[in-house]
Amino acid sequence: MRAVIIGNGQIDDYEYIKSKIRDTDHIICADGGYVHAKNMGIVPDILLGDFDSLKDMPKGIKTLRFPVKKDETDSELALSYAKRLNPDSILLVGFTGSRADHTLNNILMLTRYENARIIDSKNEIFAFSGRVEIKNRKGKTLSIIPVGGDIEGIAARGLEYPLNDETLFFCRSRGISNTVVSDDCIIESKSGMGIIVINDGE
Repeated sequence: MRAVIIGNGQIDDYEYIKSKIRDTDHIICADGGYVHAKNMGIVPDILLGDFDSLKDMPKGIKTLRFPVKKDETDSELALSYAKRLNPDSILLVGFTGSRADHTLNNILMLTRYENARIIDSKNEIFAFSGRVEIKNRKGKTLSIIPVGGDIEGIAARGLEYPLNDETLFFCRSRGISNTVVSDDCIIESKSGMGIIVINDGE
């Protein structure tokens, strides 16, 4: 089972995002993410949050309400809820946008959920450590961004600029803007964690 969380961030291409959502997905809406779901004709399995963004509460949908004054964002609460479902993977939409603080925090939260991916109309974002296979992304731009320290012993094949048992240093830009040249790209590391961003390179 895959869990899909629809957040209250920006979704500028409903048709594209809806094409990525399956009928068998378990749909979780975080607060105002329900508006996006409604615009895509999607009925969520549960709606949760403090509802400071969603003013008109729908009827007939399971709801989990939290206080406005709390330590977690609605996005984090939705991820915690999804994790308890023990899904095979988690797809996050509406998790980027004009609020840089929320976008940055949402991306960093991926380091706690390596089976989760954020997508928008331009990007696919996920965390990795150890080994990851990236299939059918030939021609896409791929960036590897170290998080919390250096990524050591990193090797990558299937990229225009391969890596061979090297180090990507935290807060340095060497891993930015590589290009996928194979439909079977493999990235491995001995230690450290990174965020991978795949986009169209525009």
